[in-house]
Amino acid sequence: MRTRTLGPDRIPVSALGLGCMGMSDFYGPRDDAQSVATIDKAVELGVTLFDTADMYGPFTNERLVGQALAPHRGRVLIATKFGIVRDPADPSRRGVNGRPEYVRASCEASLQRLGVDTIDLYYQHRVDPNTPIEDTVGAMADLVTAGKVRYLGLSEAGSETIRRAHAVHPIAALQSEYSLWSRDIEDGIIATCGELGITLVAYSPLGRGFLTGAIRRVEDFAADDYRRHSPRFQGENFSRNLTLVDEVSAIATHAGCTSAQLALAWVLAQGHDIVPIPGTRRISALEENIAALDVSLSADDLARLAAVAPRGAAAGDRYPTEMMKSVGR
Repeated sequence: MRTRTLGPDRIPVSALGLGCMGMSDFYGPRDDAQSVATIDKAVELGVTLFDTADMYGPFTNERLVGQALAPHRGRVLIATKFGIVRDPADPSRRGVNGRPEYVRASCEASLQRLGVDTIDLYYQHRVDPNTPIEDTVGAMADLVTAGKVRYLGLSEAGSETIRRAHAVHPIAALQSEYSLWSRDIEDGIIATCGELGITLVAYSPLGRGFLTGAIRRVEDFAADDYRRHSPRFQGENFSRNLTLVDEVSAIATHAGCTSAQLALAWVLAQGHDIVPIPGTRRISALEENIAALDVSLSADDLARLAAVAPRGAAAGDRYPTEMMKSVGR
C-alpha cells in the first residue's frame, strides 16, 4: 500500500481510504456481514483511513465501523463527522448545527458509538451559516485539548471559511466531492488547501458509482437508493452522463485498466496531497479500487480525459437544489 499524508503534521495514511457511508445508508439494503468482511479485507490490504459520520444511518454506520475496526484499532485512523442533523420523524429532512454545545454533545455520542477513547479525525460535516466558524472550530479545538479528538477537518467548506477555521486551529483535512465529473473545488479551494498544508480527502471519486460504467439504468437502483433523486441520474441528464462515461470507458480500455481504476488514477494524479476515499460494500470492488494505485496515466491519457471530460462536463448538479445550498460556504 502506498501512503500519503494528512495535514500540516503530515500524518501518514494509505493513499486510498475507504468510505463507509454506503454500508448503512443511501445506496439500498444493508448487509452488515458483507460490510465487516470488506472492512477486514481493507485492513489486510493496507488501508488505514476509514470514513464515517453520525448522520449515516443515522448513527448505525458509526456502530458498524467501530465494531469492525475494534480488532485493528492500533493500525487505522477513524474519521467521523458531525453537523448534519436529520429529522427523526423524516430522515430525508435535515438541518445543520455547528453550535459549540452541539459539537461537544456530538463528539461524546460518536465516541460511544465507535467504542473509542479518541476520534482520529473529526470533521464538521457542513458549515453552519448561523454559527461563526470560529465558535465551531474553537469547540472542536477544545476536544483536541481534552484528548477526545486528534485532528480536525472540514467538509464542503469554502476558501474563506477554511482560512478562518485554520487561524483558530490547524485543519488537517478538507473533505469534498472531487472526481472527473465534480470539479468545482478547483475554483480556488484546492489552491487554498495547498497553501495551508491541508490535505484534500476526496469523497465520491467514482461519481457515486456512475464512473465505473456499471450503471446503465436508473430502474436498477433499489427503491430507497439516494441516486434515484440525484439530478445527475435524472432523465436527459442520465443519458448525457452515460455518454460521458462511455467515452471515459474507452480511454480506460486504451490505458489497460477498468473505468473505476482510471477515474481513481485521475484523482490521484491531481496532486500528492489528495487522498480519495471510494466507498464500497464488496471485496471485489475494494480490490479493484486499490489496484488503481498501480495505474500510471500517460500524458496522452490525461489529454484524452481532458478532452472528453473537461470541467463542467457532467449534466446536472451533484445534489438537489436545497442540498447544494450547503456546500462551498
